[in-house]
Amino acid sequence: MEMSEVKQHLSNTAKQLADIRGSLDLDQKKERLTALEEKMASPSFWDDQEEAQKVIDEMKQLKELTETMQKLEEKQEEAQLMLELLAEEGEDEAMGEELERELRELKKEIDAFELTLMLSGPYDRNSAILELHPGAGGTESQDWAEMLHRMYVRWAEKSGYKVETLDYLPGEEAGIKSVTLLIKGINAYGYLKAEKGVHRLVRISPFDASGRRHTSFVSVNVMPEIDNDVEIEIRPDELKIDTYRSSGAGGQHVNTTDSAVRITHIPTGIVVTCQSERSQIKNRERAMKILKARLYERQMEEQQKELQALKGEQTEIGWGNQIRSYVFHPYSMVKDHRTQTETGNVQAVMDGELDPFIEAYLRKLMNKG
Repeated sequence: MEMSEVKQHLSNTAKQLADIRGSLDLDQKKERLTALEEKMASPSFWDDQEEAQKVIDEMKQLKELTETMQKLEEKQEEAQLMLELLAEEGEDEAMGEELERELRELKKEIDAFELTLMLSGPYDRNSAILELHPGAGGTESQDWAEMLHRMYVRWAEKSGYKVETLDYLPGEEAGIKSVTLLIKGINAYGYLKAEKGVHRLVRISPFDASGRRHTSFVSVNVMPEIDNDVEIEIRPDELKIDTYRSSGAGGQHVNTTDSAVRITHIPTGIVVTCQSERSQIKNRERAMKILKARLYERQMEEQQKELQALKGEQTEIGWGNQIRSYVFHPYSMVKDHRTQTETGNVQAVMDGELDPFIEAYLRKLMNKG
């Protein structure tokens, strides 16, 4: 990299950091942090444990934000000093290469920090409940659902999230008829809301003896895991609760008691199931959590004329409604139709490399706002 390029890169990162600082109002955040620390020092702080946990969580969030900003600005200053040292001492190949590495790393960290700041929705910091539902097409679309299931589990693991399977209904020949996952961790919903919609696959089907090309669709639904303090009215007399024997993937969840739970919310017709736990009581608790998330989502959709915030672009699972296409044949490409983001490395995407698509979607949302 030429010296002029290095200077331009440093100038760009300095401007990016200045813009971020300008949007953060750090002085106000430091005042809030001081107020929270005073509250935490109170002898009665732990009298209300739920409220105390909220204070701790907010403090942690503010500290992470202010400390990350400080760390990035320090790295920017160090890079600037290294550049000045290079200018004074003349060409030093080793130092030049080190500066280039530092700049690449700095840019990557600033971009990642900027991305987290885009997650400003009321439940963006929450864990996510992700559901996969194959469209028409039997085994072919069910196999596509299993491929997407693997993709999201890989993405979650790479991103440091914990994955719990709440419900799993295997296909008769291959694949899955439906699956519900809990992706646990900060900002999981904020990121995964970008995945909500219909995903289309084009490939030579391994289930077609004639080797013909097939198109399959799977609907991805994503909801925030709702905290207990969110008011969602669910009356016991509006629920129909059934229990049945678990039948998980590969038999590992199968047991001899009716521990799986199916809850039907009669007024809306919403049906949720959970069979991840051996205890019927725990499965019921988890199913109620999914139902609460579904009802919250429905409530938001009814309240807002502009449904995009939580509803995304999910419509009928079929032609013309997909948010993203995955083409395996006659060429290799994954393309997001909302942002025009695309890549020819299909295998990397199927191995969980979703961040470029998620980032492009979040930036588009931010620009709309």
